[in-house]
Amino acid sequence: MNDFIPFTNEGRGEKMKLVNGFDLMQYAKQKGYILPAFNTTDMEMTYAIAQGLSDAGLPGYIQISSNNLRLSNPKMIAELAADAVRSYDIPVALHLDHGKSFDHVKACLEAGFTSVMIDASHLAYEENIAEVRKAVEYCHFYGIPVEAELGALRGKEEDILHESDAKTDPELVEEFVRRSGCDLLAVSVGNVHGLSIQPDIDLPLLKQISEIAEVPLVLHGGSGIPAEMIRAVRQYGVLKINYGSDLRKEMIRSFGEAYEKDHNAHDVISLSLQAVENVRAKTAELVKMVNCQVSA
Repeated sequence: MNDFIPFTNEGRGEKMKLVNGFDLMQYAKQKGYILPAFNTTDMEMTYAIAQGLSDAGLPGYIQISSNNLRLSNPKMIAELAADAVRSYDIPVALHLDHGKSFDHVKACLEAGFTSVMIDASHLAYEENIAEVRKAVEYCHFYGIPVEAELGALRGKEEDILHESDAKTDPELVEEFVRRSGCDLLAVSVGNVHGLSIQPDIDLPLLKQISEIAEVPLVLHGGSGIPAEMIRAVRQYGVLKINYGSDLRKEMIRSFGEAYEKDHNAHDVISLSLQAVENVRAKTAELVKMVNCQVSA
């Protein structure tokens, strides 16, 4: 059993709403939780993630990247996420992952997202700061936290290949955080996107960064990081860990196994329900794992 106390946010006794990102971060710090952020793409994954977090009785994020918004739009995802958490009493925020432009950030904020990331890590250092600062000034006016990224991760995130591998330079961290005004900092310390490359987490570098950064740290590419390493990074300022590939693999497996058994399989509703169950179970497993509530 965990020591979870229902988080009622505003309105006692009311149905749970998506919570503000600042409130979620503060809650996690008070309770000693690490917050997993699970990437969704559509309705099925959104509901499965919410169910998995509720099963575990632990907080986290539902998030979607700018890339995946090609299949929907911010307003649709915000409405789905709000409905998905309505029946549960766990705090969940809705986060924009890898926001590629200020316009994407603005659209998601206006749709009802409660946390955002502006990812300008592909730009030159000064341009990165400027883009993050612009998003921060806009989002902070509405009381929404902003995640930024310093460094670059290798790997493949769905259909986008990242070939650069530039670990976060600790000498730039203090200035970057101060000048950009970001509230969370995603770092590159040997973590990678996707499952095709093995991560090699540089704990000494993470420790060094944690001693400099005045904001919580974020690890992208959680799906490839072993449980024992997740436990090790807890002590170095990591508050948020992103998971996408593990859930997507469960979703695809559900349909792939059915097709391999029967090339004429066409029962979409039954397979979708099974996919939701598989993603729900994986979500619950991961959120417990990052909070040291299950064995490796």
